[in-house]
Amino acid sequence: MDKHLGSVQISPHPLNIWKAQEQYFLRMQRNKEKKSMEKMEESNQCKRKLRVCVATCNRADYSKLAPIMSGIKSHPEDFELEVVVLGSHLIDDYGNTFRMIEQDDFDIGSKLHTIVRGEDEAAMVESVGLALVKLPDVIQRLKPDILVVHGDRFDALALATAAALMNIRILHLEGGEVSGTIDDSIRHAISKLAHYHACCTRMAEQHLIAMCEDHSRILLAGCPSYDKLLLPHHREDYMDIIKSWLGDKVQEGDYIVALQHPVTTDIQHSIKIYGLMLDALISFNKKTLILFPNIDAGSKEMVRVMRRKGIEQHPNFRAVKHIPFEQFIQLVSHAGCMIGNSSCGVREAGAFGTPVINLGTRQTGRETGENVLHVRDADTHNKIYHALELQFGKRYPCSKIYGDGNAVPRILKFLRSIDLDEPLQKTFCFPPVKDPISQDIDHILETQSALAVDLGGTNLRVAIVCMRGTIVKKYSQPNPKTFEARMELILKMCNDAMRDAVGLNCRILGVGVSTGGRVNPQDGVVLHSTKLIQEWSSVDLRTPISDALHLPVWVDNDGNCAALAERKFGHGKGVENFVTVITGTGIGGGIIHHNELVHGSTFCAAELGHIMVSLEGPECMCGSRGCIEAYASGMALQREAKKLHDEDLLKVEGMDMKLSEPITAAHLINAAKMGNSKADAVLTKAATALGVGIINILHIVNPSQVILSGVLASCYQAPVQHVISQRALFSVQNIKVVTSDLEEPALLGAASMVLDYATRRIY
Repeated sequence: MDKHLGSVQISPHPLNIWKAQEQYFLRMQRNKEKKSMEKMEESNQCKRKLRVCVATCNRADYSKLAPIMSGIKSHPEDFELEVVVLGSHLIDDYGNTFRMIEQDDFDIGSKLHTIVRGEDEAAMVESVGLALVKLPDVIQRLKPDILVVHGDRFDALALATAAALMNIRILHLEGGEVSGTIDDSIRHAISKLAHYHACCTRMAEQHLIAMCEDHSRILLAGCPSYDKLLLPHHREDYMDIIKSWLGDKVQEGDYIVALQHPVTTDIQHSIKIYGLMLDALISFNKKTLILFPNIDAGSKEMVRVMRRKGIEQHPNFRAVKHIPFEQFIQLVSHAGCMIGNSSCGVREAGAFGTPVINLGTRQTGRETGENVLHVRDADTHNKIYHALELQFGKRYPCSKIYGDGNAVPRILKFLRSIDLDEPLQKTFCFPPVKDPISQDIDHILETQSALAVDLGGTNLRVAIVCMRGTIVKKYSQPNPKTFEARMELILKMCNDAMRDAVGLNCRILGVGVSTGGRVNPQDGVVLHSTKLIQEWSSVDLRTPISDALHLPVWVDNDGNCAALAERKFGHGKGVENFVTVITGTGIGGGIIHHNELVHGSTFCAAELGHIMVSLEGPECMCGSRGCIEAYASGMALQREAKKLHDEDLLKVEGMDMKLSEPITAAHLINAAKMGNSKADAVLTKAATALGVGIINILHIVNPSQVILSGVLASCYQAPVQHVISQRALFSVQNIKVVTSDLEEPALLGAASMVLDYATRRIY
């Protein structure tokens, strides 16, 4: 019975079951809510507020930064704002403008006295140094995620430098712009330190990209001050503002706003322009509101000029140190004209169509609207006065070059997008370039070489020439008769040589071109050619060859190239003064005087073939008569050989001469060697003419050596030396005439122009 009773199972009451289930579901709900809260807390931690530090240095940059500061302050769920004030904000002479920041209801976290007084270049440098000493403590205490810096002031450079060195991200406003002073250098230096950029114009954006800044970190925002400027600016109390600064009698549009700052790279000139501006304003006789210049070097001298002219006591002038920005833009928008060199004139004034006279170079390069009239320089105040007559009272269409009134929303959105987990080290987007090979062993072992081009009357030749003067490889083709075909062949042969140079382990440093005719080597242009090369006058050789090969190109006359070849590789090496005479199809040459090649005022020096040695001599290809070339050139000897051949007086016994063979100068020389008296007389006459021409050179230039080059040099050397010893003045009779040992003087000379540059020798 007991056993049976012990085995009976009693079921739980339904009410107890329901209570247990309820407790279970409550526990599950509480756990779910707890996990949800934890996730929200974790999410809030991930999306923590961005701590933004805005640093302002002066009244001008505050006008751009204030709208951003207001935007940041109005979004406390996203941002924490810290304000640092330094620079001229804290100087009494400049209006203690930090007070207007406090009046705008911003809490100033730090005030740094960073200005070293003196208003000269040294004081600016010392101010930067003082700021760099004080800023680290402030940055360490505030620990901002990002520092907002504006513009191009020296104070801003100190801010950017300190933040970059302390690994604080930097947002730079108004980078990429161009102006005409040291501000340019400072602005671009800050841009290179900054991690993010908010620029005002499309051109500024392109400048930043050209400076290799990352395009994804550049925001085209527009100027923040335009967010205020483009609000309806005809306030009902604008006349009260005008009268409070200029008196009750002044009318809208019947006054001038003047604001001129020193140009630190040319202080004396900016002081002069400032004085002339004041003179012009005094003469123009209109009510003028003039603001004191900023704290840059030279401002003290400008204030002295203002006081010497009695501006502060003049009934037409009101001189002030500071005007609140909102009132200032009312004054500018209703002015008859604005004058000076403030960026406000070329930027903000355009939003109202106010006519502006921009003085000097401080804003050179800035984008401006049609309302700006530039006066770059002036010697008297008359030019500025005339500009006032042209501009005063005009109205221009409103310009939106620098913004559309929506800069602040864009900047706030940009700030929200910053990922603090991204690497702090900024990267630059350099344009693609070839991989550097300066440390490659193959490059070290390469032979430095030049590409030499020789444009002769018959053939076009190209050679790879190494530093020692060895011709590594040579190419030759008949010289085409037309310009187009000739240029096409030059480029083809050069490209072939460039390809071969790689396999030959030669590094081509440049291209040297030797050509007949008169050449301007400075521009690389053939001015006039010989009749041997057709369609070859007023030809720019340097540009097409350089563009095609991407190498520097030198061009010179073939005679000059022969002289250069001797100077570097031949008998002229180490000789200070010598003359090279080429004896070939024509006669040419070059003069080296005090180790320099003589070109002459019209690049006609050393036209040695056209020295006249007879008044009634044979006709020369230049159109004259009696030139050395008409007697002694290969063409002249060929002409005489044909005459003898036609008279059957050329051939002598034992002389091998085929009937179909054209008569050349070589036949004349062979006939003379074999005892032909007629041929020998022609050669003697030619050598005498050449010798007399060289004597003229000796008497004019007085070189220490004469080098004969070309195919006829060996024939002329001895007779020319004899003529000199017989006919020259005693003081030059012992000057030696030597024959060149160089096989390719034109090619070697063309190469030497390149190789001398590569070794930094003067050419």
